[in-house]
Amino acid sequence: MTDEIINEQIEQPELSGEEINELKRIRLEKLDALKAEGKDPFAVTSYDWNITCTALKEYYISEEDKAKEESDGDEEKLKALLDLIKEKKWRIAGRILSKRDMGKASFIDLQDSTERLQVYVRKNDVGDESYLDFKKFDIGDIVGIEGFAFRTMKGEISLHATDIKLLSKSLLPLPEKWHGLKDRDQRYRQRYVDLIVNPEVRRTFINRSKIISSIRRYLDSQGFIEVETPMLVQNAGGAAARPFETHFNALNEDVRLRISLELYLKRLIVGGIDRVYEIGRVFRNEGLDTRHNPEFTMMELYQAYTDYHGMMDLTENLFRHVASEVLGTLQIPCGEVMIDLEKPFERITMVEAVKKYSGVDWNEVKTDEQAFAIAEERHLEYDKNRHKKGDILNMMFEEYVEEHLVQPTFVTDHPVEISPLTKRKPDNPDYVERFEMYMNCGEMCNAYSELNDPVDQRERFKRQEELLKLGDEEANSIDEDFMRALEIGMPPTGGIGFGIDRMIMLLTNSPAIRDVLLFPTMKSLDK
Repeated sequence: MTDEIINEQIEQPELSGEEINELKRIRLEKLDALKAEGKDPFAVTSYDWNITCTALKEYYISEEDKAKEESDGDEEKLKALLDLIKEKKWRIAGRILSKRDMGKASFIDLQDSTERLQVYVRKNDVGDESYLDFKKFDIGDIVGIEGFAFRTMKGEISLHATDIKLLSKSLLPLPEKWHGLKDRDQRYRQRYVDLIVNPEVRRTFINRSKIISSIRRYLDSQGFIEVETPMLVQNAGGAAARPFETHFNALNEDVRLRISLELYLKRLIVGGIDRVYEIGRVFRNEGLDTRHNPEFTMMELYQAYTDYHGMMDLTENLFRHVASEVLGTLQIPCGEVMIDLEKPFERITMVEAVKKYSGVDWNEVKTDEQAFAIAEERHLEYDKNRHKKGDILNMMFEEYVEEHLVQPTFVTDHPVEISPLTKRKPDNPDYVERFEMYMNCGEMCNAYSELNDPVDQRERFKRQEELLKLGDEEANSIDEDFMRALEIGMPPTGGIGFGIDRMIMLLTNSPAIRDVLLFPTMKSLDK
């Protein structure tokens, strides 16, 4: 055998529907034959594997290094020590991704949950009957293999099989590769295939899990406790978003899916749980784009006796902790730029940012009419019945500032009109103690010094209800139970909400939210 044959890559052309149906028919016939011989793979209930593909490679490298050190340049001694490695028997399990047949011997690429491993299968080692069965295996079949580790002549760490068993039969062929925009829709709809054939996709979702675990470890280390709050609610508040609505048959009541975690977590602050957080799904009846999916993962936390400055410090430390622990670096590639998490995050007020990038000094804008005139001059769409000076400032920010915020930046002190749950600045009540943190020109999180004045909060809710009557489907309504909690008394509190999916997009260099959701929302295909 030659290394060229050993490392041959088999290309699978794109198959037509008729070809796929024919291959399925052939595979079903193979399955029927196996069942007739009493070898039904679906009757197998378990396989006692003892190592992963990655761990096997790491083991071999470690033992090989020890052998080289012990042999001290003696080739015969090195060979003898390497032969000892072969005495250790391993069992792995996974899916066949390629197969190279060379008569009485074959090579396959096997993939488990960690990575691919080359496996050498020879008739003399597994036996005539087993080898004859193996020859009928298809790409996509799931197998269990026992054998020993070795290196091929070209240096690839492989498993030399001494036993092979079919554990599950694949009835449909796998694509050789899915890549590029033309296949993106199909990849999202059939994520199970995407995970099989695209290792980088599998790595993204492994890192997603690690990132969320790292967030939990950090918050737990800071004395926060994790809780769970209702998803089905009477009043969907805590954010500017249109909720999904449904009907609860048992109570004969209409309910909504939550759009935020905020109002229940604040109730817990009132109840004396001073550091609390939740990571969970929220639902917003909105459009689809590269940064929005109607159901997504949010993390919100609340800490008593601190403010939005404390939340800024926590945010910087959290991002650095997660990046260091999961990625091992604070320099994060993101598209064509490098995000630097090591430097102190920039802090700039919304008014300062608008002046810097648009030239308009909002401190000189004293009335709603002046703001409307600027909006008209800048061709910004607004509604005099719904919008005020602060709303126009926010429009200016979105139009002129966001595209410049590449490196980590806290944009602070937002107008009160767009912040119904936030404490006013004592020295300037037209603005609130709030920040949004931006990276790569997109919002990553939103934080407040939480409004704990029940009188002010009720007035803010009344303004929201006026907006509802004017047709603003994203406005909030009064939550009387939440108001009752505030009236009992909530300490000064800092709170923050993270879009977990956006954080993962950043840390995995993924351009779209669908790339970090295992099963993103998709329009139904025509039947």
